[in-house]
Amino acid sequence: MHLIKHRLLTGSVALLCLLAACKKSDTSDTPSTTNATDAVKDSALADTRDIYLWYNQIPSTFNAKSYDGLDAIMTAIRQYSTEPGFSAPVDRWSFAVKKSEWDDVSSGISGDFGLNVFFRAEGDLRVKSVEAASPAGRAGIRRGWRITKINGNTNMTTANADYIVQAVWNSSTASLTFLKPDGSTVDVNLTAATYQTSPVILDSVYTVSNKKVGYLSFNSFLGDTTQIYNAFSRIFGKFSTAGVSEVVVDMRYNGGGYVSVSQKLADWLAPASANGQLMMKEQFNDKYSSENTTDNFQKLGSLNLSRVFFIVSNSTASASELLINNLKPYMDVQLVGPSKTYGKPVGFFPIPEGDSYIFPVSFRSTNKNGEGNYFGGLALNSQVADGLDKDWGDVSESCLQSALQFISTGAYRTASGDATGLRAQQEISGGNSQLDGNTFKGAIGTGHHLK
Repeated sequence: MHLIKHRLLTGSVALLCLLAACKKSDTSDTPSTTNATDAVKDSALADTRDIYLWYNQIPSTFNAKSYDGLDAIMTAIRQYSTEPGFSAPVDRWSFAVKKSEWDDVSSGISGDFGLNVFFRAEGDLRVKSVEAASPAGRAGIRRGWRITKINGNTNMTTANADYIVQAVWNSSTASLTFLKPDGSTVDVNLTAATYQTSPVILDSVYTVSNKKVGYLSFNSFLGDTTQIYNAFSRIFGKFSTAGVSEVVVDMRYNGGGYVSVSQKLADWLAPASANGQLMMKEQFNDKYSSENTTDNFQKLGSLNLSRVFFIVSNSTASASELLINNLKPYMDVQLVGPSKTYGKPVGFFPIPEGDSYIFPVSFRSTNKNGEGNYFGGLALNSQVADGLDKDWGDVSESCLQSALQFISTGAYRTASGDATGLRAQQEISGGNSQLDGNTFKGAIGTGHHLK
């Protein structure tokens, strides 16, 4: 399903090695009385009772066989995730997926148009992002273009969000009309195809008040890790050569990905003083407390930053938030964007069950200071509207402009200056939630020690 693959790709995951065998504590059924489908369901529940972060909250009466499939089971167990200080269950992420789909998703292989959209205001649908190697990318479609028609339908309103979702992510072909920034219109016919995603959208260097500012737009912590690490080396080498003293990392739609990739980016961004110091802890439930791990910074590159700016939104989740949280004890971390981050300080890893993987939330992460319970999201330093009318790296785009203004003057854009844009985006937040609401958000760790 194209929609599942898209939503997973924008999710945050850090790939743990597969759990070869969890302890099976539910043996109430035997092969003679349980068919193959029910046996897989019971196995999934037994593994979840073993590794789930809140395993002791799952009632003994929970009946896996009463649910229609593994994803329904994972969704049902989310309600048993009470956390001190929060009135509602905190787990919004445990899920299951076919192995064949996950194998593509985790390696950054997608099969859709490569086009992501958001409302800028009511009736104003914009291209949010485009994958360069996708059909949309090859057609030259750019972030900021306004979509005025899809398959002959001109109703580009939040009330028609379901139609837009189906047409953009669940269809094999589509005809779209765009209004470009120069006022011209263009019709584009798209056919879904398989392509390799590239999470690095743009990197550039700006001169602001005699300071060199490095900008990196990074959209996912999933994909070809060799390609990603080579890109990091190239980009930060470029920043060093240019004499960069300030860095802005744009992760406004980055739902996360591999914890290992998040750690690698942290090593490039961290100051020299962090080298060898504690970066993060991963903590499992009390059955596996002996398996809790710690990771230290291994500083990469010659940049020695005292602060870093992140452009974020409520689509910024998990491995993205992990990066931010891990750097906070060591440098001034500034968050700019339309809203606070998503709020996912926990993660999981794929556990094989039949032809699927289940992903019950299995660990929490904390930084050097023990901070990590940010289920409510990470707060902003500067709230500005998402500049959906601008392309990546445009210095007049509201979020990037606010960060550059602070670097230049020590003050962000005023809230009153963005009041109209923020109000418009608040009014269409429900529609954007439909376009983004089922996006996979998580962090997958390194659970080889749990085999």
